[in-house]
Amino acid sequence: MERGREGEGRLIFTVTDLKQYSYCPRIVFYTYCLPLIRPTTGKMEEGRLAHKEARDRERRRTLRIYGLEEAERHFDVWVVSEVLGLSGRIDLVLEVTREASGAFREWIPVDYKQTGRRAGPHLRRQLAAYGMMLEETWGGVVRRGFLYSLLTRRVEEILLTPALRQEVRETVAAMREMVERERMPDPPPSRRPCVTCEFRRFCNDVG
Repeated sequence: MERGREGEGRLIFTVTDLKQYSYCPRIVFYTYCLPLIRPTTGKMEEGRLAHKEARDRERRRTLRIYGLEEAERHFDVWVVSEVLGLSGRIDLVLEVTREASGAFREWIPVDYKQTGRRAGPHLRRQLAAYGMMLEETWGGVVRRGFLYSLLTRRVEEILLTPALRQEVRETVAAMREMVERERMPDPPPSRRPCVTCEFRRFCNDVG
């Protein structure tokens, strides 16, 4: 798993951390406060292989699935935001030129997901964070993004609303406070995420 780094005297989290925190805050707590217990699972390797296969298919696919006729594809785009305190790698960025002169461009981040369900808060925040970092790294305004399901091969458009952007800022702030204070958070309200979690054996209050 990609780990955060130090930047200008403070920890720079990864966007994966943001997604995990929205799913279960304890994953981020274990990753940064108790890093030596991080387990390695076959599921992680399966995810990497699935993403590689998706990139190979993307290069051969038309843009109709995104509702676009033309766009330039940029794969594995690395972005960093000192403002947010986040870093990450976007699976795909679509560069759309609206005018013949190429004066105006729309950046659209695309994130591959290994689920057929509609996006939950953790995936929405992850995509919004990618868009916000893209604005800071490449300039311009990112208005939307797409989540591409590796299972159904369908896309879901996510609008980067002011409310969603604020959720990203508040989540990063909560993560930072938790790690700096080394305070273990409560388990998630639903125990469904615990069933397949690699950290479950470390949570003594989760049955």
